[in-house]
Formats: sequence, structure tokens, C-alpha cells
Amino acid sequence: MAVLNKQHKNAIVHTQKSDFKRHFKRYWQLYAMMALPIIYFIVFKYVPMFGNILAFRRYRPGMGPYGTQWVGLKYFKTFMQDPAFWRAFRNTLTISFGNLIINFPIPIIFAILLNEVRRVRFKKVVQTVSYMPRFISTVVVIAILGEMLSPSSGLFNHFLQSVFGIEPIYFMNEPKYFRWIYILTDTWQFTGWTAIIYLAAITGINADMFEAAQIDGANRLQQIIHVTIPSIMPTIMVLLILNVGRMLNLGFEKVLLMYTPTNSAVSDIIDTLVYRTGLANQNYSYATAIGLFSGIIGVILVSSSNKVSKKFTGDGIY
Repeated sequence: MAVLNKQHKNAIVHTQKSDFKRHFKRYWQLYAMMALPIIYFIVFKYVPMFGNILAFRRYRPGMGPYGTQWVGLKYFKTFMQDPAFWRAFRNTLTISFGNLIINFPIPIIFAILLNEVRRVRFKKVVQTVSYMPRFISTVVVIAILGEMLSPSSGLFNHFLQSVFGIEPIYFMNEPKYFRWIYILTDTWQFTGWTAIIYLAAITGINADMFEAAQIDGANRLQQIIHVTIPSIMPTIMVLLILNVGRMLNLGFEKVLLMYTPTNSAVSDIIDTLVYRTGLANQNYSYATAIGLFSGIIGVILVSSSNKVSKKFTGDGIY
């Protein structure tokens, strides 16, 4: 009996290998296309993970890439007692929560409204214009923003002064405007791009559901509430989980470009602290410990939000 079971298992394994060989031979072009993304993730995502050992070892320039002395949790204890870290942590969470609350629902609303447009040409023009800012470099965006908000030659200050008689405001230097500028530039730059995902999900909804709702007497708003939104809820929850997981990873480049000594109290985030500590001050072990802590918090946020999503909606990323 045992011999028969072993032969049966061997036959199944042999069949699976044969099926895979036939499948690979038929679709080898698709596997070849996967090679570059796989290599990219291995080289730039997984291999650098080994560098996290620096969070537990003392690094000395020129004496090995992985440190010279095991120090355990020394650097974690150090940044836990550092007021600069807690300020950066607080600023990161504040900007992230504001960005999530404002910029997460806007693409959903925009996609639903755009889907209701019946003129195809107008719809295509609006969609093209809305997602084009995604392809503009962040450096260019901040440069344009700096010119528009300039206290001497900016269009916005000129408008405020000529219409309302308000004296020029240094928007880029004022701490109270920093978070709003960051969030609203994200709104302008990424709303149309993110809406493409929701538009694709809406396009995949079975038209029979809308016809059934219309027969039952539902108007357009009721169809959106009871058909469209529930149908795209899995997509919404997946993107929400991913956004929650990136809460501690703000746009480092944008913050660095907007950063000034005047607004540093609200613009100094974890990424800028890691940059300043690691590259500017060459304290690589300390910076690695902060970055590792940020990554662990991100994993916890993703796992928690995924668990909550599966409990209440039945949808998640795993």
C-alpha cells in the first residue's frame, strides 16, 4: 500500500513537471518579460535588507560594510530618547493622516463623477488633463509652486494684494501653510492618476446590475450608492490598506525641496531625519535604526488594516 501511494505521488509530481514545461514553452515570452521586474526587486528591494544589520552594529568608515562591533539595541534606545525623532515622527503622522483623509476619497469621487459624463470626447479630455500632472517631476512642481507663491512676483500674492489688499505672504516659509501646500499639491498631482484605477473597476461592473436597479426605480444617485460603490469596494479597500502602509513614507523629495529652517518645526519628517543623520552627519547605524523602526511600523499598519478590512468587508490584500 505504501509503495502504491509513493508511486502515485511520483506520478503526480512527474505530471506537474510536464505540465509546467509545456506551459513554460508556450508562454516563455511572458516569463522573459517578468525577468527585469524580478531582478529589479531582488537588487534594489531585497538585497538592501541585509544592510539593516547596521541598526545593531557600530559602523566605522573603511572598516567593512556591515559594521565592526555588535551594540544590540543601543541606537534604538538612543532615538527613543531623542526629541528630534519624536518631532519628526509626529510631523510624519500629522501630514500622513491629513493626506489620507483628504486625498483618499477625492479620486473615488472624481472617478464616479467622470464615469457619469456621457460625452465621450469631453470625458477623454478631462481624464487626460487630470492625470498629466503625474508625469511632471516633483522638482518642477515645487519650482512652479515657488514662483506662484513668491511674495514679490507670485501670481497668488499679486491677486490677494490687488483684490483684497492683503500684504504679501511668504507661503513657502510659513509653518502654518506647509502641510496644506503639501497636501493640495498631492491632490493636484495624483488625483487623476489614482482615479484611473477606480474607473477601471467601475468599467468592470456588470451592466445588468444598473439595469435591474433602474427597473426597480433607482435614480442615478441611488445607483451610485447601492451599485457602484459596493461593487468597487474591494478596490477601495486594497488601495486604503496600501496607503495606510505607506503612512510613514511620505514624499521625501517634495518635503526636502519645501524644507526651510523657518518651517522645520512642521516639515522635518522621519525621511529627512534619516537623510540628515545618515548622509549629512554620517551616522549610518543610527539612521538605519530609525529607518528599520519606520519599516516595522509600516508592516504593523498594513497587517492591522488588512485584518480590520477582512473582518468588516471580507476584502484584503492577503
